[in-house]
Amino acid sequence: TQLVRIEPGNSIEEAHMRNRQLIACWVYEQGKADKVVEMIRKNEKTYVVINDYQKVRTLLGKLLAEIQRIKSTGDYEAARRLIETYAVKVNPELHAEVLLRYKKLNLAPYKGFVNPVYELVTDEKGKIIDVTVTYNEGYTEQMMRYSRDYSTLPSRN
Repeated sequence: TQLVRIEPGNSIEEAHMRNRQLIACWVYEQGKADKVVEMIRKNEKTYVVINDYQKVRTLLGKLLAEIQRIKSTGDYEAARRLIETYAVKVNPELHAEVLLRYKKLNLAPYKGFVNPVYELVTDEKGKIIDVTVTYNEGYTEQMMRYSRDYSTLPSRN
């Protein structure tokens, strides 16, 4: 759904969006010869089909190794090439299709989700013996709790 937040003709600017685009496009391109992942057109719609999950895992490992090499050696040119080749540009035909298909759903382009609440269960000595999982918070309550409990900035000046 990230493509619905981008205007037609624009590039991807947000870092997390570039991250996902880089991974998807790099794996697709690197596995193209072996048809590891295919883009299939059916009934005027495009579908992504993963034909070999093990090879996808192998390709992800290679990408991770290359990114680590770039970071470790400070190889700016390799980083620039990787990002500019795979993470910035949007396929205009696919983008137009995504926008058209998404519009029919009448959904907002941004979504939120609620995580479960995990609570440790301990014995009389304080040893953890279990973890209970509950879904007793709504979205607003959870975001307020996260803000209160995990904020690195003080609540007051």
